[in-house]
Amino acid sequence: MMRLVVISGLSGSGKSVALNMLEDLGWYCVDNIPAGLLQALVGHTVRDEEPMYRRVAVGLDARNRAADLMAIPELVADLRRSGIKCDLVYLHASDDVLLRRYAETRRRHPLASEGLDLTEAIARERQLLEPLADTADLVVDTSAFSVHVLRELVRNRVEPRRDGRLSILFESFGFKQGIPGDADFVFDARTLPNPYWQPALKALTGQDQPVVQFLESSPLVERLIADVIRLLEDWIPEYRRNNRGYLTVAIGCTGGQHRSVYVVERLAKHFATQQRDVQIRHLGLERRS
Repeated sequence: MMRLVVISGLSGSGKSVALNMLEDLGWYCVDNIPAGLLQALVGHTVRDEEPMYRRVAVGLDARNRAADLMAIPELVADLRRSGIKCDLVYLHASDDVLLRRYAETRRRHPLASEGLDLTEAIARERQLLEPLADTADLVVDTSAFSVHVLRELVRNRVEPRRDGRLSILFESFGFKQGIPGDADFVFDARTLPNPYWQPALKALTGQDQPVVQFLESSPLVERLIADVIRLLEDWIPEYRRNNRGYLTVAIGCTGGQHRSVYVVERLAKHFATQQRDVQIRHLGLERRS
């Protein structure tokens, strides 16, 4: 059975990095294909029984007619109905980050030929790709990502997913760095007792046993975890019924070091007993390393 991953998103957000990672993992990759030819490409690879076409990744960008881009979500739905395993992945980043990346690489934006300056080209690109962003199975904000982090995300979330299996990512973050732009659910752990104010715990993290013991002793922590578990267990079946392939649950505290890390570890441990594909990411701890 063929598996198809369509990777789209803003120029400078990491589409080439994602495609290169899949190619390194043995996928047949085609970049910047005209959107109107996607169906023809799939038709060719489905008819061909070559093993090289069993996993195909296609890159789509804004250098297409708006009508062709608007047709992609329905085409993806048609492919799924025909039995093809298909995921639509959309990458984006903040304007400030995109501007900085273009300044560092001195590359020309794909829409610059339309007589737009860089800021206008990014805004136009967001508008053109909005139909794909709105219907993507997985939306990834790469603003804080290094190339290495994005490659690992593709390796761990996109490449191994199986049809019908929901991939769940629990990620901790610090509100002072901003809410992750790719989260489906966001929960606030800032009302919980804060180990930061305990001198012996300040330099530790929510993965260290003294912090774990401190938080385990609080009924308020247990109450929050139980409430989140109950809500997610109610809604995960709905995600499956709607053929959603990915779910991202973000837990935030002030700095992303203690409370949110602990809660994420607890949630992941609980849901790993029910789901095959459960992953963890600690954004605050990544920034510390």
